[in-house]
Amino acid sequence: MMTKYWNHRHNWGIDAVAVDSQNDNMVYAAVGGYTVDTVYNTDTNGAIIRSSDRGATWDSTELPFRVGGNMPGRGLGERLAVDPANSDIIYLGARSGKGLWRSTDGGVTFNNVTSFTAVGNYAQNKSDITGVGTDLQGLTFVTFDETSATTDTGATSRIFVGSANDGDVETVWVSNDAGETWEPVKGQPGDYFPHKCKLQPTEQALYLTYSNGLGPFDGTKGSVWRYDLRNSTWKDITPVPNATLAHGFGGLGLDLQQPGTLVVAALNLWWPDAQLFRSTDSGATWSTVWDWVDQAAGTMARHHKTVSPSAPWLENGFVNVPGGKHVGWMIESLEIDPLNSDHWLYGTGMSVWGGRDLTKWDKSPRENITIESMAYGMEETAVLDLASAPGGTELLMAVGDIDGFTYKDSSDLDTPPSIPWTNPQISTTVGVGKLIAHNPRQSESNCADCGFEDFAGNSVENVVRVGNSSDGSQSQIITSSDGGATWKAHLGTENSTYGGSVAYSADGDAILWSSWNKEVYLSRKGSDFAPVSTLAPGAVIAADKRNGTVFYGASKGAFLVSADTGATFTGAGSLGNATVVVDIAAHPVIEGEVYVSTNVGIFKSTDYGSTFTLITAGALTNTQLIALGLAPDASSWAIYAFGKGSAGTRLYASVDGGGLWQDIQGDVQGFGAVNSEKGKLAGSGNVPGRVYVGTNGRGVFYGTMAPDS
Repeated sequence: MMTKYWNHRHNWGIDAVAVDSQNDNMVYAAVGGYTVDTVYNTDTNGAIIRSSDRGATWDSTELPFRVGGNMPGRGLGERLAVDPANSDIIYLGARSGKGLWRSTDGGVTFNNVTSFTAVGNYAQNKSDITGVGTDLQGLTFVTFDETSATTDTGATSRIFVGSANDGDVETVWVSNDAGETWEPVKGQPGDYFPHKCKLQPTEQALYLTYSNGLGPFDGTKGSVWRYDLRNSTWKDITPVPNATLAHGFGGLGLDLQQPGTLVVAALNLWWPDAQLFRSTDSGATWSTVWDWVDQAAGTMARHHKTVSPSAPWLENGFVNVPGGKHVGWMIESLEIDPLNSDHWLYGTGMSVWGGRDLTKWDKSPRENITIESMAYGMEETAVLDLASAPGGTELLMAVGDIDGFTYKDSSDLDTPPSIPWTNPQISTTVGVGKLIAHNPRQSESNCADCGFEDFAGNSVENVVRVGNSSDGSQSQIITSSDGGATWKAHLGTENSTYGGSVAYSADGDAILWSSWNKEVYLSRKGSDFAPVSTLAPGAVIAADKRNGTVFYGASKGAFLVSADTGATFTGAGSLGNATVVVDIAAHPVIEGEVYVSTNVGIFKSTDYGSTFTLITAGALTNTQLIALGLAPDASSWAIYAFGKGSAGTRLYASVDGGGLWQDIQGDVQGFGAVNSEKGKLAGSGNVPGRVYVGTNGRGVFYGTMAPDS
């Protein structure tokens, strides 16, 4: 793992992946999250990373432009491709009008293909003030024709490239001389953008899906086409008549064992479910994975069953519920195993799905196929908060889009949960009680983001979480009295307030809420939330875990304390030269002991914040997330912190109260983020030496320090 390189969390976004067909140990990826500064405030270019051992280790080549793995159109492509005849040749179709790039040394260096000028002129939303929608989409795919001749240098002569152009302008271009010159493919359709372009070599044909939107959320019209390479002719094979079409087309899978057999996905059909289309005669006729029985009544005949034994929470929380999706949504990535016609995979908004009996679709009489979750547990979760209650729930895990999960005991960690947080689900739970700097997300159908959470120190079965839905449809404060097994909405909130962080008083009778979009609020004994005028909006907050009358707060570099259960806050001890407070962690079992993470390090107080001591002097600076957990000796408490120390910016721990700090991350492990915005940290209150790290898209990691560490 390239520790220094991966400190750029921006580059954890993946926009394209390519495998060398001549050497399946070689894997390439185009990395970079966003092409604009307004998201993540990034200042780094993207890169091409390469692995010669199937992803065990990586090298990288920085690009002179940015890559948008989480930008509009992130399902297009693949934009990255290795020449099937020459492993040294790799092409990348760039975003932002940066054009076509080529490597002739196996990805070590890349140069612009200046002869390719159709760099794309389409932007999704030219009035988007964030800059995300105004950025040019650029190129959409690179596809080699392996049936074409090779040049004297061993390069494939015919290459196709897709370009996102506005209006009736050519979108598919071809080179017949290994990339030296380019021209638009004659006779091509001109209405929509090409999303996928795949070669069926036995048929000597290209199959392409089109949509009038870039995806992954939009698309109301589209088409599917077949291009015959032998006679250079196009054929419209769209499964749905244009007059009744209400979606585009995205995902495309070709069965290389059965030429003429393919599956395409609607992009997007939001109601009642996503649709899949299958043809066994090169697109002449089609069948669907479900049909209407009575559209007016909303009744369907499904030709599949959906199961998720490896992730039962999907069935119980998102499939077998009113309005649940059995097929998915936003389906752009779809593949049929080239060696097994029954095995297929597709990516959707609710994990990776697929099956192992796809050819049942073609039986006469027709047999239902089984669609199942192909991911074990949770896949690619963006973790928004973590908490572990001493003597109570081992792990409360708040995640984007799917709300969160409760692990009552450490023995539960290796078992996929049976259900996510529900009743209610809220769009983005941003916390179980610390701080957050999180961009608000709009509510989506049957989709929940849960954020910060907290537990009452003297009554650990009492838990609170806060959501980040900005649609005003429901309360964003949710409480539990059984350690997160069941939940109910707090009725004393005004629904337009959302997000931020939340702290539960030690006795469980008061909730302090530092909202994302408004003020800091307080509710006592279930009362309506009222503003706290003595604490600035957006303040970092925490509750003392033993004294039920004490809350802590911070704004900029100032630390404040409330001794009247959050009603008023007054200035407390000095944090030296600190100008930014990032995180506050109250000791889990000792009242008045509190730790404050700042831009100069970690301060400790044993007198409710009246006085502070810098405990990281000469060891750590610019500390970010901090947490306390049961130490390896099971009799004291360890302090965990992300910060800059002798080994670089990474995860450190102290088991002697801050005297000595040890790098516990090492050189191999990387998390992708170390700050409060895109990473989370919790020490176990029950397992000695255990620490949990939440990532932005990679789930939760946990490790356990040995007693002699």
